Formats: sequence, structure tokens, C-alpha cells
Amino acid sequence: MILERITDPKLIHELNSNELKLLAKEVRSRIVEVVSQTGGHIAPSLGAVDFTIALLHLFDPLKDRIVWDVGHQSYGWKILTGRNAEFGTLRTLNGISGFTNRDESPCDAFSTGHSSTSISAALGIACARDLIAETGHCIAVIGDGALTGGISFEALNHAGHLQKDKFIVILNDNAMSISKNVGGLQKYMARMLASRSYNTLKKQVWDLSGSLPSSIRRRFIYGAQKLEESMINILVPNIIFEDLGFKYVGPIDGHDIDHLLSILKRVKDFMVGPVLIHVVTQKGKGYAPAEKDASLFHGIGPFEAKSGKYVCSGKESWSEVMGNCLVKLAEQNPSITAITAAMATGTGLSAFEERFPARFFDVGIAEQHAVTLAAGMATKGIKPFVAIYSTFMQRALDQVIHDVALPRLPVVFCIDRAGLVGEDGATHHGAFDIAFLSYIPNLVILSPYTAQEMEAMLAWAALYMDGPVAIRYPRGTALCMPEQDTIVDFQPGKAVMHHEGEGIALVATGDAFYVAEQVHQNLCKAGFNPHLLRIPCIKPLDADILSHLANTCHHIYTFEHGSAISGMGAHITQLCSAYNTQVKNFGYPDEFVPHGKTELLLEKIGFTADNLSREILLDSQT
Repeated sequence: MILERITDPKLIHELNSNELKLLAKEVRSRIVEVVSQTGGHIAPSLGAVDFTIALLHLFDPLKDRIVWDVGHQSYGWKILTGRNAEFGTLRTLNGISGFTNRDESPCDAFSTGHSSTSISAALGIACARDLIAETGHCIAVIGDGALTGGISFEALNHAGHLQKDKFIVILNDNAMSISKNVGGLQKYMARMLASRSYNTLKKQVWDLSGSLPSSIRRRFIYGAQKLEESMINILVPNIIFEDLGFKYVGPIDGHDIDHLLSILKRVKDFMVGPVLIHVVTQKGKGYAPAEKDASLFHGIGPFEAKSGKYVCSGKESWSEVMGNCLVKLAEQNPSITAITAAMATGTGLSAFEERFPARFFDVGIAEQHAVTLAAGMATKGIKPFVAIYSTFMQRALDQVIHDVALPRLPVVFCIDRAGLVGEDGATHHGAFDIAFLSYIPNLVILSPYTAQEMEAMLAWAALYMDGPVAIRYPRGTALCMPEQDTIVDFQPGKAVMHHEGEGIALVATGDAFYVAEQVHQNLCKAGFNPHLLRIPCIKPLDADILSHLANTCHHIYTFEHGSAISGMGAHITQLCSAYNTQVKNFGYPDEFVPHGKTELLLEKIGFTADNLSREILLDSQT
């Protein structure tokens, strides 16, 4: 096998065309072999294998800095840059990350996890390169979906202004195919636009125009530009990149390694400012199940490698509970709309999209726009529900504050994946939403413990018109109460006392209540009788019952799946500061939690019932 020989990416330089193509097949097989066991972003990485090999054949990853957007296209990159032997540890605790990571390999130029950042990062590296007089190319790889993120266009605009040489953007377009009737012409056009002779001629034409009288020169340049644009536009719909100051090349077949090498060689050698190479690929390329259902295999758990069969638990996830409930509410309330930022399936909104297509809005990877779009709708009496992962909600904080909370607009934020999300790791854990949302005036923050409570919260939020509401809930299967207990009396601003005790109070919110219940059982076995209080409404807090506990208990312990700094517990500590009681907050530590199975991560940070019980029992001895 060729792959076994590639212990250093420089060895790829020595391979011939046939060997490169065989290497591509072996890399794809390796990706399927491992991801079927670990789960991960398989379809994007399979689609990127061929141009990954072409890049490594022509460029040196230690000298030429290649920045991968998001990083979920980079599995082939990891395998070929010295990490094949440990690739089997992908997304496991202490193993290989699912995204590029500078701490993991010197070949990873930038640590990634959120979309649309690669052009900005690569441009920053190019600016630094020139300031310290280094050589080498700076290359940003970005998917077509990531271009919907505003930061991508901000970076393109700036790069076009700076006109850095040896700066390349590779646009990986996996949402279209090259039409057969123009494929040959496209190849010819791409080669021509990337050729030294064409670009030398273009420069000579511009130089010649400088000797013309100003009255003629302006018309000459305008005519020459229009001629070139017309020629390109016959075949290329992406003239916007030329207008932004990039030399546009493509689209080219991202699975034709010979053609990729031909284009990359031409682009590597000439100095004409920034270049954008439009590469067309197929998500899931080379693995039939992923080619057939690229959406499912975009990010997937373990599956059967041979058949591609993926077994679902059959139980409703929190996302599905939210989405199905929203459909029911929308059937009764025609003002309800649903908004997502390119995550319709992930946030459980597929059923809503199918049932109410005119009231469903997928804005692409543009969380800031999603929030302000919702704000605009709300000014006209529409009731928008915005479903966004907790980690991506961080991107829209300014819009939540200024466009929604300040004018008290009744937007509902359905914050999915709150808490630790497991194998996707530090960039995707929902650790900070309570901390960064709880200081915002006019915003109600809710956290359900069961599916039924989630439905009650959504129903209440659908009718609430005095400001925004945020409902945070975890990844995974939702907890359902027995049928006889399905009636939920949800009251905003009110806590729920599950057990009256004395001396000690355990106070938890959301799915952290499960841990608090176990701690309560352990303490009872040890001879204590603690209060057990659940907080469905994080903001506003139930000040009356918390003040009562602070006045009657010597210790209060808080539990939450989120940062202990500035979280719910911190606000309870502040509320109880006037009383003679000690408050201790249990949550996530002041560090970025790595990737791995959630239960292992919770053990690593000490957020388990046994560990917390020991801490509380030690407190009782002091």
C-alpha cells in the first residue's frame, strides 16, 4: 500500500499520477474504516481527498501555510501529514481532534471549528509572512456553504484590497456539478486564466493603457475589462470574485487530480495578487452510502462500514422534541416561523420545513443575520423561533443584545446542544450560553428537565410578547416522564421543590438535575437530609425560595451543565450574599474541555455524582 509509505508529507512529492490516484482510494478507505467506528464528518472529508493530495504534492505544509475552514474536510489532510497511525483515535479522549488543531501538528496552520474563518486567518498569516520577510504561499480552503458567513466576504474584500501575492483561496463547491456539455471548455478556460502568458499579456495591456491620453485611457480600460468579463461570463457565473480583486480560476473538477495539478502549478508560479480557485467536488465521493445521502453522512455517529447502515435509538432527541412541538404550535398559530442557520436537520426543524415551507427560513451559515432577521419579523407581529446550537449562538451575541433584547422583541431562541457535546470537542461544547446571556436585560432564560417540560416552555414562549426567550437544552435523547406525570405546571420565574430538607440545599437546572438527584440520594444514605430544588427558569430566578434557603441553610450547592464562572450558580451566590450561608457552584471549570465521549469528559472535570458527593461530605467535616 502506498499510504503505509507516507510517513512524511514530503514523500507525496515523489509520487507519479497513477500513484496519487491510488493513494486517494486508500485514503478514502482509511477514512471510512475509522469513522465507521468513531463517528465524524465523513462526507465532507471524502469529497476533499483529491485536492488535498494535489496540494500536498505541490506545496510544503510547513512552509506553505494551508488553513482549512471548519476543519471537517481535513481528515485526509490529517492522515497524510503524519497522523495516519493514530487516526484510529479520531474524536476520542486524548486522541486526534475532529478539526485542525495547532497543538496537534505543526502542519495545522490554524485551529478551527467554526465556519467561515479560513480566509481571514490565511490572510493574517500572509500579512505576518510579509512583515517578517518569510516566503511561501498562504492558502485558505473554504466550502461553498461557508461563504454564506459574512466574515468570508469581509476577508475577501480585504484580501482584494491588499493584493497579496502567493495568496490562494480554494473554494470547495460540493453543491453543484460541472455540466458535461461545457466541461471541456471550462478546463480550457481555467488553464488559460491561470497561464503565465495570459496574465503577462493582461499586465502589458494595462501598462500600455498608461501611455494613452486620460480621455481615451478610461474608455480603453473599461472596454478591455468588459471584454474579459464577457469572455469569462460566457462560462463562469462567479465574476463577483474578480470584482472583489481576485483572479478567478475555474470551476474545475475537484476529483481530476491531473487537472488539479496542472492548474495549481500555473497558479503557484505566477505573481498576480490573490487567486481564487473554484473546485467542484462531490460530498461522500468514493463511498456509495455517503454519496447517496451526503446530509446524513455530513456528521454521523458510528455505522456499519460495509453497508453504511446507521442504527437510530428510536427515541426522540431534544432537537426532535423541539421541532415536533413547534409544528403543533404552528398549526394553531399562523404567526409562528422557524429560522435556522444551515442546520435544519441538526436542530430538528426538518418536519417544520416540510409542513410549512413558506414559514421556514434557512439563512445559511449566518447566525448574526438569523437573529436580526427574526427581529425584523417580530416588529410586524410574526413570532419567530430561532434554532441555533449553543456554540454558534456565540457568534450572534451583539445582535441578541441590540436588535432583540434592547427593543424587547418577542423572539424565541431554541438553544440546542447546551452543555458538553462529546466528540466534537472544545469548539462545539455549549459551555458559555448561560454566562453570556444571563447578563442581558429583558431576556428570559429557561432550561427544561423533561420532554414534557420542554413542550410546556415552548407553548408558553409562543404566547409571551414582552421580550425574548431563550430555551437551552442538551444533545441526545430527551427524558420523558411516565404518562401519569405528563401534566407540567410550568410557571416562569418559579422554582420546583422536589424534596424539603434541612441545613443543606442542592439547587440544579436542566439536565444537571439528574446529577443533583443522585447526589441527593448519596447524601441521604450518609445521614443528611438536603433540600432538592430545580430551577426551570434561570432568569428571572425565583428570589423568594432562594432567599428562604439562604436564610435557613448553612450550605447551598448549585449544579449546571455550563461554565461555573458567571453561570446560574454565580447569580445565586450574588443573590444570597446578604445571608450567612456558604454557596458553592458546581459546573464546568475555567478551561476548554477537550473532545471525547461525554461521560469520560464529565469524569475528567469531576462533574459526576460520586465526586460531587465526596466534595460535599468533605465540606460537612470542616
